[in-house]
Amino acid sequence: MAEEKKSQVTKQQDKEKTKNKEVAKKQEKRVIPEIKPGMTVKVYQKIKELNPKGEEKERIQSFEGIVITRKHGKQAGGTITVYKVSDGVGVEKIFPLNLPTITKIEIKKQARVKRAKLYYLKRGYKKKLKDLSTKQASKVKQKVA
Repeated sequence: MAEEKKSQVTKQQDKEKTKNKEVAKKQEKRVIPEIKPGMTVKVYQKIKELNPKGEEKERIQSFEGIVITRKHGKQAGGTITVYKVSDGVGVEKIFPLNLPTITKIEIKKQARVKRAKLYYLKRGYKKKLKDLSTKQASKVKQKVA
């Protein structure tokens, strides 16, 4: 009887360990870099398309632009708004940070800004945003890595 109880306890412990390992793997996968307004980012997203034959194809689409806002921080519903001008037309996309179709977020550069929301860029702001100096940019990249 004592041996049966021990075997049941060890089986339960093994199950708990495997569950903990699975949770840890899921958390390791979704590393979200620290994204701030003013950063130029490239967001890679999986897209499923139907070709003329009716077959479903999956490809990765990228969207590069300036981060205008970051809302809800690191919560489950956290989002970033990325803005770019394409062929003279302003395009704005809202990306949920925990979206499983987002494969990678690549930080290109960091501009010096004094506001948390950069909505004024959408209204035709003519001046160019200043980039951070190399020392400050390297600090930001070190924090991301």
